[in-house]
Amino acid sequence: MRKVVLVTGAQQGIGRAMAAGFAAAGYDVAINWLDDQAAAEAVAAEVTALGGRAVALQGDVGRIAEGAALVEGTVAALGRIDVLVNNAGIFPRVEFLAMTEAIWDAVHSVNLKGSAFCGQAAARAMVAAGHGGSIINLSSQALRGTPLGVHYSATKAGVAGLTRAMALALAPHGIRVNAIAPGTTDTAQPRHGNTDEELAAMAATLPIPRLGRPEEIAALGVWLASDAAGWVTGQTWHINGGSFMP
Repeated sequence: MRKVVLVTGAQQGIGRAMAAGFAAAGYDVAINWLDDQAAAEAVAAEVTALGGRAVALQGDVGRIAEGAALVEGTVAALGRIDVLVNNAGIFPRVEFLAMTEAIWDAVHSVNLKGSAFCGQAAARAMVAAGHGGSIINLSSQALRGTPLGVHYSATKAGVAGLTRAMALALAPHGIRVNAIAPGTTDTAQPRHGNTDEELAAMAATLPIPRLGRPEEIAALGVWLASDAAGWVTGQTWHINGGSFMP
């Protein structure tokens, strides 16, 4: 029986690469999208071309009921859930002195609360089905701090702590929980706050002097979900070209 993965925020970027990477590894894929149905359907077509079944599910992970509905929709359409990739995230750049409560709450709702409660819903489904599973949370190199992202850094540091605590809570159920903390990756997100020239200049300073590729982040996710990583839980995996070596 093919395993099933739900990838949140899969309409673009790292999420899209995760969907394709898991499909290539033999998974059926539930593709969560927020505001671009055509993009999600294109990801679903890519999954199908790779031999997997696909379902596209609209939902805002910052709303607990909608996150739970994503898990329910995955099980209804594909029969089970074995892996959750908590990829959905937002990063509205803002000066700390200009930050509002609304911006702070929006970022925490999606990045941290969404990861926690989507993880809870997925874990409940895994336990009810009587099998273990894997949850992969997306943190970020920004957990060490970024001046236009005090709110974002707080959530991504929170994801690392959340991952450790979830791993302890879910280990008795055979569910492993790990996090991936990418450095600057060639997606739309860093382009919202930087020009191509600025990104090239940043990349040139790295020990491996280039931006990360979404497919590289996805490859790590596929490995973390695999039996090869069966003794790995509670860890935050840094993949950043050597820019940050904790």
